[in-house]
Amino acid sequence: MPAFQNALFGMGNPLLDICAVVDKDFLDKYGLKPNDQILAEEKHKEMFEEIVKKFKVEYHAGGATQNSVKVAQWMIQEPHKVATFFGCIGKDKFGKILKEKAEEAHVDAHYYEQSEEPTGTCAACITGDNRSLVANLAAANCYKKEKHLDLEENWKLVEKAQVYYIAGFFLTVSLESILKVAKHASENNKIFCLNLSAPFICEFFKEALMKVMPYVDILFGNETEAAAFARERDFETEDIEEIAKKAQSLPKENKKRQRIVVFTQGKEGTVMTKGDKVETSPVLEIDQSEIVDTNGAGDAFVGGFLSQLVQDKTFEQCIRAGHYAANVIIRHAGCTFPEKPDFQ
Repeated sequence: MPAFQNALFGMGNPLLDICAVVDKDFLDKYGLKPNDQILAEEKHKEMFEEIVKKFKVEYHAGGATQNSVKVAQWMIQEPHKVATFFGCIGKDKFGKILKEKAEEAHVDAHYYEQSEEPTGTCAACITGDNRSLVANLAAANCYKKEKHLDLEENWKLVEKAQVYYIAGFFLTVSLESILKVAKHASENNKIFCLNLSAPFICEFFKEALMKVMPYVDILFGNETEAAAFARERDFETEDIEEIAKKAQSLPKENKKRQRIVVFTQGKEGTVMTKGDKVETSPVLEIDQSEIVDTNGAGDAFVGGFLSQLVQDKTFEQCIRAGHYAANVIIRHAGCTFPEKPDFQ
């Protein structure tokens, strides 16, 4: 089945990525781990100005969910606007850039624009193969269900969709918006996908996460997020296949679909539950020297996966497309890609 306009719906934190290769001193100064993702605190406020002054920066339209729907749209190519995206931005220069970038990517972005807070940013501090992400949500944190999602013309776009994807990061912003979309998907036997997104989501937002879990048809995550999730849920195992099985069997509202759990592990194979089994699919080979930036690899994997899911392809094909997209993205800086995919 070919994809149709607005078939894929994403909602999340639109952020402008500020990417730079930094040194260890810079990480140490702001107490950052080389490979981490955190929300900015008071002590990081100066960091955003310093990174721009001190290092050569590149700006990319980002935010996990927005990256994924952009990649899905790129993989699909035609028709344009298969992917819809909701999120909150500021009425400012960065907000303008995000709007332009969404348009260039042919994503149907409907931002909630407000002037209290500036558009959110994410500093991607790159050292070697590692990247430390610090998100300053700002406007992204101001998304309001009743001011945007509930509006009739916006809700119509939600109803048009068949596949829904929200990164766990949005749990820190608007649980009620996620639940409204998740319940709609569940009641109409559509596919609702959620990403664990970061260990801190599994640890500090676990109550919100578990409120959404019964509606999750496809759960994404990577190996560190899977481990954090297992610890918080007392799964008493560190085996990623066991964790996948246990996550699969958590209570679920829509009984017509068995939950699928998909865990990526960087260059190791991707683990996916299939019925009562777990299968591991190897990722595409890549020479270390060709890797430019692993920031966005996880988002790209999901984007590739969703591009096939929305066209009713097999889960095996979804994984292949995910691996392909991630393999392309890590050869480019930021979550950027060539004009056309070369995926069969």
